[in-house]
Amino acid sequence: MEDTREHKKTDGALVGDARRKFMRAVLHDLRALERIIEDGGFERGVSRIGAEQELFLVDDAYHPAPGSLRILEAARDPHFTTELGLFNLELNADPQPFSDHGLRAMEAQLAQLLAKVRETGAPLGLQPVLAGILPTIGKSDLGLHNMVPNPRYMALNNAMNEARGGAYDFSIKGIDELVVKHDSVMVEACNASFQVHLQLAEPERFAHHYNLAQMLLAPVLAAGVNSPVLFGRRLWAETRIALFEQACDIRTPGMHLRDSPGRVSFGSQWLKGNVVDLYKENVTRFRALVGAEIEEDPFEALREGRAPELKALRLHNGTIYRWNRPCYGISENGKPHLRIELRVLPSGPTVADEVANAALWLGLMSELGATLADIPARMEFDHARSNLYAAARDGLGARFHWLDGDEISAQTLLLSSLLPLARKGLGRAGIDSADADHYLDIVAQRVGTMRTGSRWMLQSMAGMKDRGSSGARLTALVAAMIARQRTDRVVNDWERARLDENDSARTGVQKVSQYMTTDIFTVRPDDPVELVSELMAWERIRHVPVEDEQGRLVGLVSYRGVLKYLTGLAKYPPQPGSGSTAVSDIMKRELITVTPDTPTLTAIGLMKQYRIGCLPVMQGEHIVALITEEDFVSIAGKVLEEDVKEDPVA
Repeated sequence: MEDTREHKKTDGALVGDARRKFMRAVLHDLRALERIIEDGGFERGVSRIGAEQELFLVDDAYHPAPGSLRILEAARDPHFTTELGLFNLELNADPQPFSDHGLRAMEAQLAQLLAKVRETGAPLGLQPVLAGILPTIGKSDLGLHNMVPNPRYMALNNAMNEARGGAYDFSIKGIDELVVKHDSVMVEACNASFQVHLQLAEPERFAHHYNLAQMLLAPVLAAGVNSPVLFGRRLWAETRIALFEQACDIRTPGMHLRDSPGRVSFGSQWLKGNVVDLYKENVTRFRALVGAEIEEDPFEALREGRAPELKALRLHNGTIYRWNRPCYGISENGKPHLRIELRVLPSGPTVADEVANAALWLGLMSELGATLADIPARMEFDHARSNLYAAARDGLGARFHWLDGDEISAQTLLLSSLLPLARKGLGRAGIDSADADHYLDIVAQRVGTMRTGSRWMLQSMAGMKDRGSSGARLTALVAAMIARQRTDRVVNDWERARLDENDSARTGVQKVSQYMTTDIFTVRPDDPVELVSELMAWERIRHVPVEDEQGRLVGLVSYRGVLKYLTGLAKYPPQPGSGSTAVSDIMKRELITVTPDTPTLTAIGLMKQYRIGCLPVMQGEHIVALITEEDFVSIAGKVLEEDVKEDPVA
């Protein structure tokens, strides 16, 4: 069974002569592309749409489950393929005509494919989740052990690590703040998108349509944000934008000073020429990271009347992640065509919500593509770019710099202007009027109430505040998402998630991460014991971790240890003028630890075996949380309560 699509296949990393040979093939493909344009060889007058649906796989504890290869093996469906992580899966819809019932057919097929994932995954203990970022994903899920064992992904990781020359730094500030380091490209696997493709009926006007797609990124994203939480932090309305850009940023500090764009970017200016100019910029700014053996001579294919595959150019283009990506393809009739791939939209909350977002973008591309002229003269490029990040941060609450210098809120712009234009555009394309009304009404209701997927998540978390642990609330959030995605209701009609929807404790598959306390207080080895004593009294805690200057866990001080020290002081008071005792003198150095993925039953067993009341939760050398006896008493109480409900007579 093939685990990836043909255009993603690679022979691995590029070095020496292999790099030179591959780049010559890229340049050869680029010249062939110029020839196709000169000869008017692209398919014209035909517009098709398509979609790529990315999703997460979770286990019965609602945590990421590395099961994509098992799904592929069991499903045997060419519409399924891998993404970077073993807990990711991609579903590819067939192209549909951008007319009549094309949108409805797209939704029907995506829903059918999603149902097949559910059916295939059930016996394997796997469930699909549509989310831009899975709320329960943790840093421990992002090791190379969870990367799909495909040469393309490992080669990309090695090449990007080599270019980066150090750890990846992530810094995102929203309601909360996230500052973290990671050692591989696997952070990219935190993201799942819904990518929409539009084949252009006027390939000769590619630059106009591409600039229009750039202008529309912000309002379309604002209407569909669905990724507000990462590692338990409430960040941007669409955190994927910042996360993906930073996850693939291999620029050195000097390149930042030169204003070199990252491999994930909005771009640096309006497109002035044609699609070849966009590909040329890719070649000049971004070196090839992976390659493959190229056997085709594209000019020979053209001489024989065939559309060349342009495999080298497409493979290189596939490692550059513009939010609007140019795509070269070959239609079923054998003619080459040009597409724009909209990459900014997140996965979820439902297939219907996603297709509604696609309808908004497609309708606007249709109407404004025919009626709006000279976009660069009416909007500064920097404003179009800043609009995207405003939408990512604030969703429908964003304010945009719009055409001719207007300033307007995202909600007002969509309701008063863009939604009516999208209706006209879908009509212009020949989309069935009932279908157009159905999908745009979904968007209009969502925008009117501001009930995006991100708003639903944040409101759900606020409703569960101070109840249960952070991990339990995130688990309940994912459980609720799965339950609601099995219905026909769009996100605007969802009720908020409830803590009691987290049934993993009852089923016995809960993990430490669902109950650990992440808001912890630490001290240094050279701090005075009196500080620990006061800290325990102030915060009513019984265990304090000890970290060194690099933030590494080196010990643990317990209430019992402090009490023993204070009792000793009472019996043997220190001499006047003597120094205070350091924390390092009373801390316990040999520690039993767990990870966030440790099953709670295992953690309970360790505490019982070693007769300890606290377990540090570790990621590498660093403590991320504590789990205590009190946490497990709470779990036992919940399970007992459920047993009584199920068997009240007993």
